[in-house]
Amino acid sequence: MNRLGVLVGQRARRDWRQLTLWILGTAALAYLSYVGVGESFGTAQERQALIATALANPVILLFRGLPSGTGQSELMVFLILPWLAMLAAFMSSFLAVRHTRGEEEPGRAELVSATPAGRAAPIVATIVHGVLANVILAALVAVAFLMTGNDVEGSLLVGVAAGSIGIAFVGVGLFAAQLMRTSRGANSLSVWTLLVSFVICGIGNAVGTPNDALTRMESSWLTWLSPFGWAENTRAFDENAWWPAVLCLALGLVLAGVSVALTTARDLGGSFIAERAGRVTAPASLSTPAGLVWRLTRGSIAGWAVGGLLVGMLSTTLAGVVEEISADNPAIEQILAQISGSGDLQQATITTFYTMLGILAACCAVQIVCRARQEEVHGTAEVVLAGVVGRVRWLSGYLLLALAGLVAVIVAGAAGSLVGLASQGEDELLMRTVLITGAGQVAAASVFLALTALAFVLAPRLTIPLGWTLVILGMVLGMFGPIFGFPEWLTQLSPMASAPVMQGDDVDPQGLVWLVLAVGIGVGAALALMRRREVTAGG
Repeated sequence: MNRLGVLVGQRARRDWRQLTLWILGTAALAYLSYVGVGESFGTAQERQALIATALANPVILLFRGLPSGTGQSELMVFLILPWLAMLAAFMSSFLAVRHTRGEEEPGRAELVSATPAGRAAPIVATIVHGVLANVILAALVAVAFLMTGNDVEGSLLVGVAAGSIGIAFVGVGLFAAQLMRTSRGANSLSVWTLLVSFVICGIGNAVGTPNDALTRMESSWLTWLSPFGWAENTRAFDENAWWPAVLCLALGLVLAGVSVALTTARDLGGSFIAERAGRVTAPASLSTPAGLVWRLTRGSIAGWAVGGLLVGMLSTTLAGVVEEISADNPAIEQILAQISGSGDLQQATITTFYTMLGILAACCAVQIVCRARQEEVHGTAEVVLAGVVGRVRWLSGYLLLALAGLVAVIVAGAAGSLVGLASQGEDELLMRTVLITGAGQVAAASVFLALTALAFVLAPRLTIPLGWTLVILGMVLGMFGPIFGFPEWLTQLSPMASAPVMQGDDVDPQGLVWLVLAVGIGVGAALALMRRREVTAGG
């Protein structure tokens, strides 16, 4: 027990900064969303109109929860629980992979196994660490709901639902770490499992059965195939059913138990899914640094581009639906105008979706720049730099592919938007809105590329946490700042909120000059400082 306590303490000391951000960010999102939505949908008529519209449009239910009534608390659970659960799931799966497969790659797990702690103690410590993190997350989410005046049982159940999803994905991350040979592969498997589970739950909700009053939806059997569906069927503040959350806990504990058994049955560094054999000869494209980066990142670029395509299609196909909703509910019109700064509802809807598209593009760029840091830590960067490739040229390859990746996401989104417009009859004004707003989001997403590159050069150890934290801050300020009532100057700090938008036939350039300057100075400074930067494996 003493050895287990030491290992749990080591994980807590290593993770406390990023877990604090994840947990406090999730609790703050719960509190601020409740306040913002409460102000926007303060009357029963507004809430009923919103629920009825969501029930009549299955696409909306794909990205929201399970409607359980028109009370303010039930509406809040419908709107926010899937996103709280998703944050808990991301935090937990990354935690599980980081302390298992992530420790095996540099050989630290082998050092621990050589001590009296043995083979199983590290993974058991990771399970304890993950469960404790989710218990704290559940408690703070419950406190956030209690602070807004909700009843105790419903608030506790919302927290437990979010925390139980987190524990389920601790198990998913541990299991993926046993199957895959690398932490990158394990994280990819976990994330795809998460996204597929989320979509299955959304489809299950969308094809469910609404009641006659259009205030509640009974989910279909598909929803019960997903942990997200179990969490949403707790129906906090309505039925307060605790048993679906137990399913999430059981899934997490079963997968954790299987992972412990698999850990003791395999060699350290081995996996149950073998790596593919490499080619005997390399193609000519791998003779350049940019070609190598393309080979390493093309899969993730394709994944982000598919996400951008879907967001782009929704931006124009839902624009007409949102206009109909807003005709009956001025609160929705007000929110869209606050986010987009545009008076035209369809343009405002496109701008709102393109804020999300810009965030996806920024995620793609940050992931590619962070890959440079991973290559440095793993020592593979030294192999490349041992040739005739200089440090500046090596980093330029990552920045070039990061720029190409974010442009690919925006272009895919624009293509999806144009397809959506074509299916409804071409509208020249909306087509211009798509192209101009998309171009503006390229500039906005490039700011995150530049800032992450600067972090890589000036503070290498902070590259990954700082890069992703900036993206989350940009998302919170740009998408939720107007809803939460943040001051305009604070919202405008997000590059997404400063990008050019269409207002009628005119273009509001907003902060385009500042965005371009920030990107130019940031990238230029990163490349200049890279000349003096040492590349150190494991550093």
